[in-house]
Amino acid sequence: MINFAYLPASAVETALEQIGPGPGSTTAAGFGKFIAGGTNLLDLMKENVMRPARLVDINPLALNSIEALPDGGLRLGALARNADTAYHPLVQRGYPLLAAAILAGASAQIRNMASNGGNLLQRTRCYYFYDTGVPCNKRVPGSGCPAISGLARLHAILGASEQCIATHPSDMCVALRALDAVVQVQSPRGGRAIAMADFHRLPGGQPDIDTTLAHDELITSIDLPPPAPGFAAHSAYLKLRDRASYAFALVSVAAALDIGADGLVKEARIALGGVAHKPWRDPEAEALLVGQPASPAAFAEAAKHLLRGAQAQGVGPGSNAFKIPMAQRAVVRALEMALAGTVANTVNNDNDNDNDNDNAEDAP
Repeated sequence: MINFAYLPASAVETALEQIGPGPGSTTAAGFGKFIAGGTNLLDLMKENVMRPARLVDINPLALNSIEALPDGGLRLGALARNADTAYHPLVQRGYPLLAAAILAGASAQIRNMASNGGNLLQRTRCYYFYDTGVPCNKRVPGSGCPAISGLARLHAILGASEQCIATHPSDMCVALRALDAVVQVQSPRGGRAIAMADFHRLPGGQPDIDTTLAHDELITSIDLPPPAPGFAAHSAYLKLRDRASYAFALVSVAAALDIGADGLVKEARIALGGVAHKPWRDPEAEALLVGQPASPAAFAEAAKHLLRGAQAQGVGPGSNAFKIPMAQRAVVRALEMALAGTVANTVNNDNDNDNDNDNAEDAP
């Protein structure tokens, strides 16, 4: 049994005082973690992957609102639940891509518990990471990565390193990356804004570090800029997986298009999930579509450019080489879906036909 202290926080300042030192601390107090919905952190504790000495409960904090910003954007409170976010009128009206991505993940029960901030901080679902009986550089730096020569179906084809080939599991984060979201955080040193592009990091030589968030920084909100005029009408989230429920993405695509009256693409956004240690986006690939007719040929060229650095991982039947052509075809299909119109392609998924186990970790 893991012994830990439970500390409810009444204010942001209190939570920041209670969190204490981070993992690796040599103090007797041990390290702390923020907890909100508990849908990933508690799993990690049960599997003995993480052993925090303190859980700082941030649920009492007033961080669960969803409100319009003066510039026409939208602020998503870090403690707003995934379900409340997906069904919020301002999200469905202005950011249907985000609503569709959230509803493609988890189950209705998990979405009711999982927080927006926690969704950003959930950890990889790599089999080896969760199995404490085998080495894992993400869990124990320097111990090795058996996935590289083993079963790698769910693993990265982009941005991997010799140390780690794990992928980030979130659906919500893929849409947030496509929408250029900004993460607002608070720490004892003050507040700062982190662009979604910079929030998650590639594994490199430090695969145990998932994000650029400091241990004592608390996510307070996620800000969305005003969307391009056409994005609400032309966006789609496509998720490909081994089965229709309780499965993580082999490949997912968040696609949005702004189409001019002349039929030419004015702006395009394409973000990939299930293929890297972070949601993957390449502005060069998107730029190839600007000024071009919204056609399958143009979509295929953008997809080819987006996947140009992809490399298969694993060996034999455990290889994920199939992901490369799958991702290229998925990009084309998602863009075609977006072109056809958002309403037809982001239906309410509350029947759980495409639920997976995309739990959100219990940071904010």
